[in-house]
Amino acid sequence: MEIQVVQGNIAEIESDCIVINHFEGMTTLSAITASVDEALGGAISRLIASGDFMGKAESSALLYTDGKLPAPRVLIVGLGKAQEYTLHKVRRASALVAKKLAKMDGVKTYATIVQGAGIAGLDVRQASQATAEGTLLAIYQPPQYKRVQKQIGLERCTVVEANPQTLTDVAAGIEQGEKIAREVHTTRTLVSEPPNVLYPVALATRARQMAEEVGLKSTVLGEAAMRELGMNILLAVSQGSANEAQFIILEHTPPGHEEEQPLVLAGKGITFDTGGISLKPGAEMWRMKNDMGGAAAVIGAMEAIARLNLPRRVIGVAACVENMPDGLAFRPADILTGMTGKTTEIISTDAEGRLVLADSLAYVARFNPSAVVDLATLTGAVGVALGKVRAGLFANNPALQEALMGASERSGEKLWPLPMDDEYMESIKSDMAEVKNSGGSGGGVSSSAKFLEHFTEGYAWAHLDIANMVWSDVEKGAETPKGATGFGVRLLVELASAI
Repeated sequence: MEIQVVQGNIAEIESDCIVINHFEGMTTLSAITASVDEALGGAISRLIASGDFMGKAESSALLYTDGKLPAPRVLIVGLGKAQEYTLHKVRRASALVAKKLAKMDGVKTYATIVQGAGIAGLDVRQASQATAEGTLLAIYQPPQYKRVQKQIGLERCTVVEANPQTLTDVAAGIEQGEKIAREVHTTRTLVSEPPNVLYPVALATRARQMAEEVGLKSTVLGEAAMRELGMNILLAVSQGSANEAQFIILEHTPPGHEEEQPLVLAGKGITFDTGGISLKPGAEMWRMKNDMGGAAAVIGAMEAIARLNLPRRVIGVAACVENMPDGLAFRPADILTGMTGKTTEIISTDAEGRLVLADSLAYVARFNPSAVVDLATLTGAVGVALGKVRAGLFANNPALQEALMGASERSGEKLWPLPMDDEYMESIKSDMAEVKNSGGSGGGVSSSAKFLEHFTEGYAWAHLDIANMVWSDVEKGAETPKGATGFGVRLLVELASAI
């Protein structure tokens, strides 16, 4: 769907539907809603007075104009209480509109304002960005492997700005939000793909093609190159698979930033995880196609960062491996030595994500990073702790943690700081190696973070455990349909824009 921006009066726009709003508890209509109400002979005022529409968040009402306006329909959306209205609620409201109108066969085009930004006192550009994000995120469709494919009927959304002085900010915000949302789509598609289509080499090929398109420098290391570097912990996970492991490096270096310490993003990319010798139960194993959600988020974020041409150096790496249980697979009790020379004893081959990240975190030290953030579908325990509301955040640097929490607030992708006390190291001490890759279920989220910290090399670092956030069996708000969520892209772009 195309999004365009025009200056004018929404009541005068020709489209299949125009979209206006009302806040809960407001005794008067906003100027724009009042002008539409007047044209409709007070139909909106009567609707509110009757109690059939009160402006509650996520509510809406559809009215027909009977020729009184150029558009045949008016959709009025409820925004909730003005004092509680946030950027994410702009995103949610815009998504609800797109989702509702997409279900109406008679609506191919619609016009909307940046919902509620003025009354709520939100930054116009940021609210416009959230508008574009919500609009596009709501109408995402996963890759189709059906003979008859469902199509979204919406063709165009026109964002109408009445004030010519803020038109430039609205247009800039819409453009930024559109670019970010489309890369969330990229990430959702990668996570949705079946593992026979998206194995490590295939994922690396897509990343390389994307990099060429948007101007990122790309490098892909195969197993021979990784072996020369001593990345033996990562390579052990790949031993049981016929599909070769790949290590993807994507670099965004704007002119004049060549000597800048980069922000480094590192993603876990297990394209399918059987658990290896520590085999997972079969009933839910199909979900493990999403075990590359961290890598997908890094790839999507790097594409967005390049398209936005953010003025800072950012490097993304993705360790892409398939964890399979054949006669060559690594075993519980194996001891592995990674590229730092540090050793780990294998307790469970199903704790493989932290293994591929161990060598990833060692590798990125060569970039002299200003900060490193890794994203991984690492533990089931994080979902027990936080449900499907927030991802877990661990950091060894307070400033980086604060920056991530700020990015979380602006992006609507929620994080929650979790403890990483030294005592959590006790459960992963090994009798034969420096660490073991699992300390059992008690405190497993924090001990997994301590394992990763062991392989960091003197830089500011944060770990995001996103295992509970990359996939949803139900719709999580109109902006997040059922299936792959694309979690992490908006967050990482916000972080790269801020630090």
